Amino acid sequence: MDNQSLFRRSRARLAIWYTGVMAVILGLSGFGLYRALVLANWVALEREVESIAGTLHDSIEPMLLPAENPTELLQQIFPDLCVAGQVCDPPTTLNQRHTTGISDRRSYYIRLFDHHGTLLAYSPNQPLPLSQALNPAPWQTLQADNGPRYRQFTTILHAAHTHADSGESHSHGSWGYLQIGRTLAPFDAEVQRLQWVLTVGLPLALVLVAVSGWGLAGLALRPLYQAYQRQQRFTADAAHELRSPLASLLATVEAILRLPPSQPQDVPPMLQTVERQGRRLSRLIADLLLLTSLEQDFSPPSFKPCCLNDLVTDLTEELSELATASDIHLAHHLPEHEIWVLGHESQLYRLVSNLMANAIQYTPPGGSVLVSLEAHDHRAIIAVKDTGIGIPPTEQSHIFERFYRVDGDRSRKTGGTGLGLAIAKAITQHHRGHLTIKSDVGQGSIFSVYLPVIHPPVVRLEAQNLQDYYRLNG
Repeated sequence: MDNQSLFRRSRARLAIWYTGVMAVILGLSGFGLYRALVLANWVALEREVESIAGTLHDSIEPMLLPAENPTELLQQIFPDLCVAGQVCDPPTTLNQRHTTGISDRRSYYIRLFDHHGTLLAYSPNQPLPLSQALNPAPWQTLQADNGPRYRQFTTILHAAHTHADSGESHSHGSWGYLQIGRTLAPFDAEVQRLQWVLTVGLPLALVLVAVSGWGLAGLALRPLYQAYQRQQRFTADAAHELRSPLASLLATVEAILRLPPSQPQDVPPMLQTVERQGRRLSRLIADLLLLTSLEQDFSPPSFKPCCLNDLVTDLTEELSELATASDIHLAHHLPEHEIWVLGHESQLYRLVSNLMANAIQYTPPGGSVLVSLEAHDHRAIIAVKDTGIGIPPTEQSHIFERFYRVDGDRSRKTGGTGLGLAIAKAITQHHRGHLTIKSDVGQGSIFSVYLPVIHPPVVRLEAQNLQDYYRLNG
């Protein structure tokens, strides 16, 4: 399967899963919010109806006398109500508001029943037709014919007092019943608006989530894709680097096998070629294993104190012959005091050695290489400065990649594998430092290594304490 197709399918799967999960979350959240808003509006509506009914009940109950004619009494209390059994001709204007305190009479209606459940009076704006029989249930939801729904509340009305001196007592515990109804049209309209928002908003939100998921999946997979491409490039480069010495090795072995017994003097030079190619393969494999172990960090650090002054001095002496053979002046500049770091001495040795060897190899005859050491802001700085050919700015971001070479002929001329700077950077990062480069074409380069330093008293601590110090101060 094509790599691009593989990552596109993975990106699509991530986007689909992200959209699906967000759809469930948004759906549940939207449904919960919808239910909460509907319930809150419903409770507020019932409280409003119950409050108006309570106000009306408290206002008219003291006026209710059991001996009074209910019809005449109701006409006095509610001049704008229609009396059951009579022609209802409500006045267009009212000089006086009744005691209900209802500001919007179009949204409410009132009905009054006696204690037998007989309808006595009703609002002229009540939804028609309504049942003439009393339903004493406290709350009811009614549906008018081809009209809006109503929420109706029923409460009991008690007479103000009874005539005790007549020797009679009221045989019923109530004067009658009061019903307050409110239209549910605004409530239903609000519910419909919420449903419309969910119906339109949720799919629109999911479309935005899908687009965002596609973009986020691309951002999430980009480092993996780049790492996969680097791995592929590394595999191809490693195969290329291994193929050349192996092909030369096999060709030499075949030539040895084809030599006639009469020419034994030709065997030693060919065996030397086999040995040289074998050593090159061994060095390449060792470099790959070292680089892999550094990048993967298989083992925990077991650092020990290392004196960078001694390390730079030893390497300068060791590489002086190579510099002399190349007609290059090699020197070092060290501070008067010793600079100590925690690390693997062999790895630090390899780090500085790679930088110095590179500087010598790519500096023309008559040039110079200077290795300086200093401490600044609790960091040791090892700078390798050469007067070599320099590195173009466009190539400087790639020179620490494995098998990368600015000049393709360098490997054949110098015998390098293209892993020196990659190993140097890996060792630096393994020691919690960083490696930088400053280079101008034709003027030379400066490679600087920054490592955390330790103070001389720490050098006398035990190894475990050193590691603890490094973890706390690194």
